[in-house]
Amino acid sequence: SHPWHGIPIGPKTPEVVSSFIEVIPSDTVKYEVDKLTGYLKIDRPQKFSNIVPALYGFVPQTYCHDSVAEYCMEKTGREGIVGDQDPLDICVLTEREVTHGNIIVNA
Repeated sequence: SHPWHGIPIGPKTPEVVSSFIEVIPSDTVKYEVDKLTGYLKIDRPQKFSNIVPALYGFVPQTYCHDSVAEYCMEKTGREGIVGDQDPLDICVLTEREVTHGNIIVNA
C-alpha cells in the first residue's frame, strides 16, 4: 500500500508514531516518496552541507498545510508561513546504524 496513506500512524500516537524513512545519513541523494505511485524516487543530490544527521522521513496519514502553517505562525510570531502540502517530516535518532531507507520505524 501507499506509504503516505496506507500505513497506520500507530495506536500509541502521539507518544509513538509510525514513520516512513526515506533517507539515511549516508545517502548521497535525497529520496522522496512519489505522491502518485508510493515508490521512492530520486529528488536531488545531497550537498555536503545538507546531509541529514538522522533517519529522515515522514509521519504517515498527516498533512502539512493551512492548520500547520497557522500553528507555526502562532508559536513563532512570524507571518507568511505556508505548509508544503506534504506529510509531516520527522527525524529519528537511533543508537544503531540503519543501512537503508524505504522502511517503517516506530519513533
